Amino acid sequence: MCGVYLEDTEKWILNFKSCDYTNRLLDKVILKNQKAAKRVDVDLVKKAIYYARKYHGSQLRQSGEPYYTHPLEVAYMVSDYLFNTDAIVVSILHDTIEDTDLSRDMIAQLFGEKVANQVDDLTRDKSFGKISAAEMVEILWQAKKYDVLLIKLFDRLHNIKTIAAKSPEKAQKIINETLKYFLVLSEMLELPSLSDHLYKECYNANIKSGLIDEDYFFFSKHSELPDLPIFESEIN
Repeated sequence: MCGVYLEDTEKWILNFKSCDYTNRLLDKVILKNQKAAKRVDVDLVKKAIYYARKYHGSQLRQSGEPYYTHPLEVAYMVSDYLFNTDAIVVSILHDTIEDTDLSRDMIAQLFGEKVANQVDDLTRDKSFGKISAAEMVEILWQAKKYDVLLIKLFDRLHNIKTIAAKSPEKAQKIINETLKYFLVLSEMLELPSLSDHLYKECYNANIKSGLIDEDYFFFSKHSELPDLPIFESEIN
């Protein structure tokens, strides 16, 4: 098996293909590298893109877009908050263990143990069963894995941005979960701009879909936050 990985490692550079999504992310990384105190390894980012595209393969989002475009958009947003190689690589690979045949051990060999562990942290399929997104957030919060939590926040933000492809019932469930858990998390991580962005995207999704009354939604932000449903033990 190791030989397969090594062969892939040698071939990825020749087989790498660009597209609008890859160019958008790589252009941003290259531009930010010009002023960064610690530069991101562009080759490793390209390698992560290659493996995300290879293993997500022909998977499509419900919107009809290639699935691999989702983690690239997550990485694009994450890079504004965590501009380091591991965070961007993990963002690109964050759904591979859960949704593809790329395993944790393969990621460890290709990108190192830290990246493999963080991608595994973002995987809902655990040895004891599948957990919800809210349960994942709680586990990561208790473990103080704040970098991984930030990636999960942007994963949710992009899902909210593209929620129109979901059924009204599924969309409502995701929006309610976002308001109850992820909006709280962004507040507790002291990321007000991200909190506002999440709220506005939830608001827009609700109003466009006609799912709930506009006045009620405005109130919901203020009514949900004081409850701190899954983080009570961490409040000082």
